[in-house]
Amino acid sequence: MKVREFLAQRYPAAHSFVFLGEAGCGKSELAINLALALVKERQRDVHFFDLDMTKPLFRSRDQAGFLEEAGVFVHYEEQFMDAPTAAGGVSRLLRQEDVYTVLDVGGDYIGASAIGGYAPLLNQPGCAVFYVINPYRPWSMDIEHIDRVLGQTLGVSHVRLNRLHLVGNPNLGMDTAARDVRAGARRLEEMVGPYMPIDFYTAKEELAPELEGRLPGPVLPLLLYLGYEWNT
Repeated sequence: MKVREFLAQRYPAAHSFVFLGEAGCGKSELAINLALALVKERQRDVHFFDLDMTKPLFRSRDQAGFLEEAGVFVHYEEQFMDAPTAAGGVSRLLRQEDVYTVLDVGGDYIGASAIGGYAPLLNQPGCAVFYVINPYRPWSMDIEHIDRVLGQTLGVSHVRLNRLHLVGNPNLGMDTAARDVRAGARRLEEMVGPYMPIDFYTAKEELAPELEGRLPGPVLPLLLYLGYEWNT
């Protein structure tokens, strides 16, 4: 199933999509995949905000030219030495139900502080907020750390816990195999499952058929757009 159809079945009221999570969790890949899927519908304009102000690597803005060629309106601010400069227009577009708005928010609670002022809009039914967890990242390997950073992220973003959707991304990079995804998904279910359900898992498109029905939840296939030049 394609990305847009997959999400439309689960979040039919959403016209805005927000992706949170720690650095390297995979939220930017998911945000890019969704924006490209939405623009293919050619029913509404798609506005993509790169609000990552915390790191210089693997930002969705690195694919701004590619996204714009596909028809996506990309918003971000150039930064000097990672000075925290946010793009304008977020509130206006979050209010517009006749456009799609995708927000790729910077890593952990430091990056999430950029969206705290939009909380009244983020907590509305028209907005789906996702927190992406990759169990293979050193800072997401135990429930204590996941719980602490998630709590801090919710605290600064003011997103309500009952508005949050968890996404499992058991990814090791370009060489990830199906067995890695299965092992990571089991680990996530053991750590997080007792406290909060994981809405779905993500995997590279070529792995999705092999994983369907073999994970604790549905699988969303993704194409990978970000990475080092020697891995592309």
